[in-house]
Amino acid sequence: MIRLTLLDPQKNTPLKNWDFQSESIIKVGRSPDNNIVLSDSLVSRYHLELHKISKSQSGNIWRLVSQGTNGTFVNGVLMSQGIVSDGSLIQLARGGPIFKFQVQPESAAKSPQQCCPRAGDNPTGNLFCIYCGKPIQVQRSIRQYQVLRILGQGGMGTTYLAWDRERHNLQVGASPAAALVVLKEMNADMAQIRKAQELFEREAKALKSLDHLGIPKFFDFFVEEDKKYLAMEMIHGQDLEKRIATQGPILPQQAIEWMIQTCEVLEYIHSQEPPLIHRDIKPANLLVRRRDNQIVVLDFGAVKEIGTPLGTRIGAEGYSAPEQDRGQPLTQSDLYAVGATLIFLLTGKSPMHFYDNRGNGYRFYIESVPTITPKLREVIEKVTQPLPGDRYQTAPELAEALKSCL
Repeated sequence: MIRLTLLDPQKNTPLKNWDFQSESIIKVGRSPDNNIVLSDSLVSRYHLELHKISKSQSGNIWRLVSQGTNGTFVNGVLMSQGIVSDGSLIQLARGGPIFKFQVQPESAAKSPQQCCPRAGDNPTGNLFCIYCGKPIQVQRSIRQYQVLRILGQGGMGTTYLAWDRERHNLQVGASPAAALVVLKEMNADMAQIRKAQELFEREAKALKSLDHLGIPKFFDFFVEEDKKYLAMEMIHGQDLEKRIATQGPILPQQAIEWMIQTCEVLEYIHSQEPPLIHRDIKPANLLVRRRDNQIVVLDFGAVKEIGTPLGTRIGAEGYSAPEQDRGQPLTQSDLYAVGATLIFLLTGKSPMHFYDNRGNGYRFYIESVPTITPKLREVIEKVTQPLPGDRYQTAPELAEALKSCL
């Protein structure tokens, strides 16, 4: 296995990790079909490739091939092709993103545990054995949770698909799949950062206090071997970022309906006492549940209570309102993000593509998008006004305006 860790350019601290178990070629660049996709303008569409070329006792040997216009630097030295060793720092262009390259010896990887002697007789893709009813392969166990596979990785930690044995034992007669959960594990290096701990614990606290069909259910929060874990409901579906990446822009009626559903979830969290602000509404955090085509809002790590002191600036470029960028988020900041998300859903492009200053301040200019009707354009332009007071003031108000566009 190899790990590529994106580092903070000033502090040299980890921002995000990518682990690769079986890939023989890893591609990095701006194009969405790379293994690692970066939006930095210094990075070429297909900037570099890492090729697994042979094995040694300490692990695989990897060769770097640079195709970037601005060059690639390994430990500060310009490299077009060459072997990269464990611990190398790879920089995409001078002044561009920096990755730490790490190799884990194959001998260190533990073989998954199989459920029973007939595990190999199951159909390909089965999670549960048709003979004994248990998970076919278990990567490792954390308390009562059996880790089946990795769902995703980021700067904060790793998200697993896991099976809760205790929950299954309590659900007499239920399918084994009913005890599947999402288990989030906080990275060891992030656990040393107080703010990271605060955000991770904040998500657990928020989920525990909320009860809505559009929000994953909270199951458990615990510490094991100095690592924090959060267990929550497993929801089958696809987030809107992946949806657009694989299928392209969607029809206005569907986009509007999904954003109305998002408003209904926001109405619920904004109506808490004190009101909660999500602060990270964006396509990647809006999942379409497969069974009913309804929106589920994910990732409550950035949630903030109204009236608490100003703190860390959190938000995604293109979706974060101006006041949120200044560290002063309001409930109207979440509504701004709904408008920006609509632009992405209808165009397949980052909202920043339409963000400009034409003499009256920075804002979104979408009059040239043929799928956005004049009425819908008015709604989007109003909800993304630079000043919060010029926007729709509540989620129900925005929802009603969107309904009028159907």
